[in-house]
Amino acid sequence: MTYTAIAVVAVLAALTLDRAAAHTRLTTSGTWWAAYGIIAVFQLLTNGWLTGRRIVRYDPDAILGSGRVTLVGNGRLAYAPVEDLAFGFALVLTTCVVWVWLGRRSDEPAR
Repeated sequence: MTYTAIAVVAVLAALTLDRAAAHTRLTTSGTWWAAYGIIAVFQLLTNGWLTGRRIVRYDPDAILGSGRVTLVGNGRLAYAPVEDLAFGFALVLTTCVVWVWLGRRSDEPAR
């Protein structure tokens, strides 16, 4: 399975967890999107620095685009493959969903 396919599966799994499994529906909240926007900026800065300096390298056969590292284009954004944004989204959303879900459970009265 390619990095691209795994990134798509991760995003779909995180959205399913948010909407159908945990019923937190964070992705319907403007507050969540604003917070995620802040996180995405720093993710792009960090990923861009690591990838642009070639500290982190990707197999060109596993990502969109080629192995050529560019600032924007060729399947990259801020030097990093766009798949990194998908993974970042899935990781942040999953973490927030679990946090909210556990918080709701702790508010329930003991049986």
